[in-house]
Amino acid sequence: MTHSTIKQDRAVAMWLLMCCVLVFAMVVLGGLTRLTGSGLSMVDWRPVTGALPPLNQPQWEAAFTAYRTSPEFQKINSTMDLPGFKGIFWLEYSHRLLGRTIGVVFLLPFLYFWLRGYIAHERWPQYTLIFVLGGLQGVLGWYMVKSGLIDDPHVSQYRLCAHLIAAFAIYAYLLWTALNLLNPYATRNQPWFKRSIGLLSMISVTVISGAFVAGLKAGLVYNTFPLMAGHWVPPGMTSHSPWWRNLFDNITTVQFDHRVLALTTLAAVLAYWIFSTRTANFPRRARGAVRVLAVLVLVQVGLGISTLLFHVPIALAVAHQTTALMLFTTAICLCHAVSR
Repeated sequence: MTHSTIKQDRAVAMWLLMCCVLVFAMVVLGGLTRLTGSGLSMVDWRPVTGALPPLNQPQWEAAFTAYRTSPEFQKINSTMDLPGFKGIFWLEYSHRLLGRTIGVVFLLPFLYFWLRGYIAHERWPQYTLIFVLGGLQGVLGWYMVKSGLIDDPHVSQYRLCAHLIAAFAIYAYLLWTALNLLNPYATRNQPWFKRSIGLLSMISVTVISGAFVAGLKAGLVYNTFPLMAGHWVPPGMTSHSPWWRNLFDNITTVQFDHRVLALTTLAAVLAYWIFSTRTANFPRRARGAVRVLAVLVLVQVGLGISTLLFHVPIALAVAHQTTALMLFTTAICLCHAVSR
């Protein structure tokens, strides 16, 4: 690999990492939008013309009139006035605008790097796939919002979970591609790579279970720890039929599962960290990631418990979701470090 090629790969990697930062912000802003009840304030989806917000009083009145036809206004916010509507509108608008911004920040540098020959021909499908996935994520976001605009003014927890999984998947794809460009030489430590992938998988499953907790607002019940309603295993966990619906629709089961997964992830990460410090062949460049992972998992569990005990205050809940993505990021970096 020539010096020129290395410089080109680093330039492309920096661009991809910038996209990662924007996707990270998108996930955090999406969580804030959901927690503040702002996600259903825009009742239509106009990918191009919707880039501009209302610019004058008649346009604001028209947007508010459209919102007043929604189930959320009729069943929850029927006393809301125009200033109150503006308060929830701006968060959802900012979330959508950031999504459009990410598309532009990805597409224009990609065209530049492609025309300048920074991206090899065999890599074009990889970057095209990222762009397509980003566009489909926008469609999936609107599909999620639509579920709360029909009868029940709450989005489907299934669609919310799918939207979050897609965001994490795009983020992971961008990050891994950037890391490959920064350090392309693979000398995989197979046992540690498998263990690291196991940790990443466990963190991912815990995040997915958290999406169901968020979608069902399950954090607003059983606000004690470690017991739930005075029980280690609360009653009512198998009340839904067929049985598998309890895993996704039963508030009691969903919160219990998230607790168990979170504590299992905590134990697994700490065990990995202890084992790695006592093993001579653990890759040196991965040691920093392990230490950060151990600290983050402790912080994350503490934030989760605090969010529950204080009945889901917005600041703690946003910090909990942000730390989840930081934990996910560190786990990806750890997997990459032990594979290089």
